[in-house]
Amino acid sequence: MDEEKIKNLKRQYGIVGRSEVLDHALNIALQVAPTDLSVLVTGENGSGKEIFARIIHDNSLRRGKKFFTVNCGAIPEGTIDSELFGHERGAFTGAVNERDGYFGIADGGTLFLDEVGELPLPTQARLLRVLETGEYIRVGSSEIRKTNVRIVAATNVNIPKAISEGRFREDLHYRLNTIPIHVPPLRERGNDIILLFKKFAMEMSEKYHMPQIELTKDAEERLLEYTWPGNVRQLKNLTENMSITSETREITPEILDTYEILKDKQSTDLVTINGTAEHNYATEREYLIQFMLGLREEIQDLKHLVAKQDEHLKELGMQHIVTAQDVTNIHDISSRNASTAVSPYINDYIEPSQENFSMNDIEKDAIRRAMRKHHGKRKDVAEELKISPRTLYRKIKEYELE
Repeated sequence: MDEEKIKNLKRQYGIVGRSEVLDHALNIALQVAPTDLSVLVTGENGSGKEIFARIIHDNSLRRGKKFFTVNCGAIPEGTIDSELFGHERGAFTGAVNERDGYFGIADGGTLFLDEVGELPLPTQARLLRVLETGEYIRVGSSEIRKTNVRIVAATNVNIPKAISEGRFREDLHYRLNTIPIHVPPLRERGNDIILLFKKFAMEMSEKYHMPQIELTKDAEERLLEYTWPGNVRQLKNLTENMSITSETREITPEILDTYEILKDKQSTDLVTINGTAEHNYATEREYLIQFMLGLREEIQDLKHLVAKQDEHLKELGMQHIVTAQDVTNIHDISSRNASTAVSPYINDYIEPSQENFSMNDIEKDAIRRAMRKHHGKRKDVAEELKISPRTLYRKIKEYELE
């Protein structure tokens, strides 16, 4: 490893950190840059995967050519093929002119496919063909076109797991993963956390002409103990927040306690489903919905039990009337017992008065409520529901929630 090159690289791109895991990832990027091999950058959200694609392009023989970033998760499924490969005039409704896709306009340069794990399977097949032969076909055309594009892809998806679930092509993974680069999460970078905090604090001080915030030793320990699920992006947001809102410039553990996200370093651990450490929002929501369905069944069973008890009382010459309040009490008791597991999902998305509902009903209602809450801002809705913008777009169309 050429330490001097790594230092110059950090200086050029404003990268802060001295951890060995970060230096190792940067070194691989420099080594693979002069080649035309495909690179797959993996890492958690907010860990800085984007900068690695830029480093690879800028240090390659293609540095004088075009560099494009495509967020595969933000493009609706119905238009992503057109965005990547282009289309002919009249290929679909609204295609009034022919269009070059990214593979056409980036010819000779580098294409960074961010969130590549979100690509639909038909598009994955088209991408595989480009990687293997350099050939592609526009939507609505039969003419084969050639392109010379280098692919750098990135994902936070567990690709081997996605392959086993049939959501990602194994052959495409092998093609993309010629050279893997893993960007370490912030929690594995040790004292880099403090260095980054100081950098962001200094930038805020210079930008807004205010005294710079500083951490006490105890406060530094608190930040080092925290798990940082949002990685560098989360740390930057927190530092900017404290720079503006903290009444004192010396940040102590007590001041950190006023920021809810740092109160319990364990509270941010991802939910583990079925004994696996991999966090999957779709699986988590399914688990919660199944829990709620089971809860509703238990309530119905209790109502039937009360009804049977009434019949038994009548046989004994006694009478008990099942009132609406009885059912409400049963619902309240059951909800309280389950509140720690599914709150705020029950209160937010399930009305106590609902008797019969399906998975689609729950999903549709959840999207409708989130859209109302965020005034139709789809990016905010997708973030709250923990789904990609492309999936949200498809669901809105499916449920006619435009």
